[in-house]
Amino acid sequence: MRMTENGEDSSPSQPVVGVLPGGAGGKDPGEVSGDNRPVNPTTEDNKTTKLLNNTMKITQDVRDQSSKTSTYQPRPPLLPKPPALSKGGNSGSVEEKVRSRRLMNSQESLTDPAETGSSTESLKEDSTVTGVFTLSGAATLRNGQGSVVGPQSAPSGSPVFRARGQSFSEYERGPHDHHSDPAEQRVRSSKVRLSPLQPSGPFPALEQSLASASLRTANRIDRDCVDYGIVPGRAGQERLQLHRNLSDSRLLDNMVSDNISVNSMKSTFSVLNPIRPRDVRNRSFLEGSVLGSGALLGAEELDRYFPERRVGIYIATWNMQGEKGLPNNLDDLLLPTDSEFAQDFYIIGVQEGCPDRREWEIRLQETLGPYYVMLYAASHGVLYLTVFVRRDLIWFCSEVEHATVTTRIMSQIKTKGAVGIGFTFFGTSFLFITSHFTSGDSKVYERILDYNKIIEALALPNGLPDTNPYRSTSSDVTTRFDEVFWFGDFNFRLSKDRVGVEAILNQNPGVDMGPLLHHDQLSKEMKDGSIFKGFQEAPIQFFPTYKYDVGCDMYDTTSKQRTPSYTDRILFRNRQVDDIKVIKYTSCSTIKTSDHRPVIAMFQVKLRPGRDNIPLGAGQFDRSLYLEGIRRRITRELKKSDAIKNQGSSTICSIS
Repeated sequence: MRMTENGEDSSPSQPVVGVLPGGAGGKDPGEVSGDNRPVNPTTEDNKTTKLLNNTMKITQDVRDQSSKTSTYQPRPPLLPKPPALSKGGNSGSVEEKVRSRRLMNSQESLTDPAETGSSTESLKEDSTVTGVFTLSGAATLRNGQGSVVGPQSAPSGSPVFRARGQSFSEYERGPHDHHSDPAEQRVRSSKVRLSPLQPSGPFPALEQSLASASLRTANRIDRDCVDYGIVPGRAGQERLQLHRNLSDSRLLDNMVSDNISVNSMKSTFSVLNPIRPRDVRNRSFLEGSVLGSGALLGAEELDRYFPERRVGIYIATWNMQGEKGLPNNLDDLLLPTDSEFAQDFYIIGVQEGCPDRREWEIRLQETLGPYYVMLYAASHGVLYLTVFVRRDLIWFCSEVEHATVTTRIMSQIKTKGAVGIGFTFFGTSFLFITSHFTSGDSKVYERILDYNKIIEALALPNGLPDTNPYRSTSSDVTTRFDEVFWFGDFNFRLSKDRVGVEAILNQNPGVDMGPLLHHDQLSKEMKDGSIFKGFQEAPIQFFPTYKYDVGCDMYDTTSKQRTPSYTDRILFRNRQVDDIKVIKYTSCSTIKTSDHRPVIAMFQVKLRPGRDNIPLGAGQFDRSLYLEGIRRRITRELKKSDAIKNQGSSTICSIS
């Protein structure tokens, strides 16, 4: 019989196996299907499986054509199977079983990209309950003997089971899709395939390391063991770049991420470079070359401590006027507040120094503190020259040599002359000279003679090898070193009267000292090439440093009325162009115990790797001076803390 949408009978176009839409009946073993073949009750389970794999018509045009229905009459459903008879004693309802099977089929579809699984395999696993699904989504469940267990209905018209070989969009196109063949629409696979899942939001970021926080922090390097280097940027701008100084980057590369290795390397080596036993056996520092990896002064060690290959040098020159009393605090002289970082070397030259030279050196050590040690100190009469270096860099210094020259007619009087100190740091040789030339406004020629005598008579170097002998001359000591710094009281004056100089100073209260330097004797002689050949000087942007009244900022108010002048200068010379970069060049106006103001300068000097064929200093420094300076520094801090405590605990006593 045939039934239309209005319930009228019509002859079917092809047989349909299953239950009518909306029907709830099953069929007995002796019922006749649409092809008039008897149903074998023993193969009911197999036919139930085949029913799900056979062709199902789910489009609207198939329902319109209303194929011929089966001749059997639906029977009313039997009572559901008691819960006690279900598999495994499960007390769940049939509805929950069907829902779980649907979920199982959906998960199987998602986890089966090759589509090799079948939606009926899960039904075969449980032979107690099987289901026959209708076109409208209603399900009639049968037990293993073929008896009807109960229906599971779904909303009318909702596609519960879609073809597993097609996507959601393919099913919903229906018969109106002009690009699909009607014959293909009738033949659909019974496999169910869900549409791809789309994430509701962005996925969380995955960490690279799944180790615990304690293990991740074990690989970090202590921030106190890093240094900063100044890297030139665009348009002259400079930026700070962080560098690891004391830590070897190979340590981090070789660290294993497991718990034992990380903790072992952290506790054993900390931030220091690990030393292998074979390196201790085989490495000979005194045989390394410039390019060799085993050289103490070679490129490898140089890059570890100075990635930019530039060392910071601080130079101070001061005519102390022979005063016995020293300033209470030398911080402004060596550690100005406007400097962001301390430097690697501190070189202090003094003319007319205080009578107690040892006291002066202790005060310098007390000011610089435990970070620095005195590498060397030399003197010539009242000329003092002292070199301090960072304590962790002393191992890369050679032995230090010094020489002196007197420019007086009588050599016993050592008030005018020069003292020089030379040494090699890595592969770069340094020469520092402090001098005191002949005084007098008009004695320019005598000062030129002093200069010529010094460069010829200063016998340096002695045992140190010349780093570039092809560019050295025997008549000029400044040509025998890579980097030369010459500073002191040169006594060159301004060739203008006192009134004219004061008028220029009053008209230019700022930092532009160009109009005043037009009258500077030293600038004129250097331009003419008669003195300090090959030397340079940074632009002067400070007031004349001579001559002041002691303890105030007034220039000479005595009857002599000396003209203010730039007598204290710092000059430099290098073998290679742009080896020396000036960072600061100014005067220290806060120290007023002398008629001269100290002059300070900061430089960055390029370094080169060296050979281990030089006599090494082996870490030599003045140990007794170091201990005394630290003792005084501690005593000073204790006195400060005691004064603060006494001030806070003082009370006023009253008699009642």
